[in-house]
Amino acid sequence: MAAVFLGALVTMVGCVSSTKIVYFQSDMENGANVRMPEIYVPLIKAGDVLSVQVSSLNLEASTFFNPYAPISQTTPRTQQPTNTAGLPEMAGYMVSGTGEIELPLIGLLKVEKLTVSQTSALIKEKLAAYLKEPTVNVRNLNFRISVLGEVMRPSLFTIPNEQITLIEALSLAGDATIYGRRDNILVVREENGQKTFARVDITKRSLFRSPYYYLHPNDIVYVEPGQARVNNADHFYQIVPAILSALSLVAIIISRTY
Repeated sequence: MAAVFLGALVTMVGCVSSTKIVYFQSDMENGANVRMPEIYVPLIKAGDVLSVQVSSLNLEASTFFNPYAPISQTTPRTQQPTNTAGLPEMAGYMVSGTGEIELPLIGLLKVEKLTVSQTSALIKEKLAAYLKEPTVNVRNLNFRISVLGEVMRPSLFTIPNEQITLIEALSLAGDATIYGRRDNILVVREENGQKTFARVDITKRSLFRSPYYYLHPNDIVYVEPGQARVNNADHFYQIVPAILSALSLVAIIISRTY
């Protein structure tokens, strides 16, 4: 019986080379310094939901321009990514198919293909006719990424500050498990109505030059299982019948003894 369990333990443990799990290894092309890609700044598009918070010297007047109460994703921990697996309803201004949002008194405002900073400046300019020294804070509430596969906590995450790297996304998911392939991570991205499938090797420093280092809204990060995971799964199903047979034999012996 002990031999069966010892055999099961041995088969469940595989040898994994450190070169397959150590991050940011140097190579001939990437030494101590690596040129980074430009920081990705997302542009507002149709279907986005924007949170617009307005303040000014006149608190009562400012309230009129804040019909939506602040939601948990944006206050008070504005820089903390949120696990949104439950997909809570978002309170904000939906960008229409024509790329517009409608604000109190201001009316329709074209915001498509603008950054949130540009949108804040535009709204502030429009509010100058109604408020004294207005301050505007705009956030895109549906900047989301999905992390799946061989990670500790696969989930869908909302990114309040609208900037996240592939490494940060893996950190949110608790990092890849020992069985995850770090040299062949898949990033699925939708651009211009098409899905793009790219492979990224985070064991090499070339990761920092990849156009997929900075993630985009609705990106999917998938860590596929390595061969060790597949082998362990096969071994498990191979030894289960042996373990069950051994347990049945022990039960029969005990029943006859007593």
